[in-house]
Amino acid sequence: MADTSMLGTVMLVRHPLESRRTQLAELSAELDGVALELEAPVAAVDLRLDPAGPGPAAVAEVAGGPLPAQPDTWTELVAGQAQIPSGQALRLGPDEWLLTSAAARPEDWEFGLDEAAAPFGGTALDVSAQRTTVRVRGASARRLLASGCAIDLRPRSFPRGRCAQTLLGQAGVLLVALGVDARGADDLQLFVRPSFAGYVVDWLVDAAQEFRS
Repeated sequence: MADTSMLGTVMLVRHPLESRRTQLAELSAELDGVALELEAPVAAVDLRLDPAGPGPAAVAEVAGGPLPAQPDTWTELVAGQAQIPSGQALRLGPDEWLLTSAAARPEDWEFGLDEAAAPFGGTALDVSAQRTTVRVRGASARRLLASGCAIDLRPRSFPRGRCAQTLLGQAGVLLVALGVDARGADDLQLFVRPSFAGYVVDWLVDAAQEFRS
């Protein structure tokens, strides 16, 4: 679980791997085609809902974007009237989605989503502390991950908009293809349980040694 501290009425969330941030930045500067980065904690809600009928559309109005229709895919969520991208809706199974937001307060967002889902027999549960995220970028990002992942990570098989629950090394992760950056380098995201996060980072650091410039 992420460490938290109270400052007035604002709760500050500390990344469970905060002590590794500098190490990853320094290592990334020495790598050719790979960069490893910790992402800031976000609000996350596990949504259970019958995909048939009007339920997904009703929840989408609160979430900030449509829920993906196909398993193992994700769509972008936006926040506020400015429609700024702030999160994702990831379909994990026939009736399960993981919704994330960098702009929402977890407890407020959970309540709003649960209220929208309830009339259709659905539920929304705050799971913000259940996962943390690591970003893997660069021209060799897919090659790095492929050395410890059994799924086909080639762009034609795992393009932007895809996600998959899989193993990296021996740890369960949720792998997300975010696309490519402005320079055409791959951009992938790993959701991992905090209890396995240290192991996953150690695995990434070890596997990345072959990309030292």
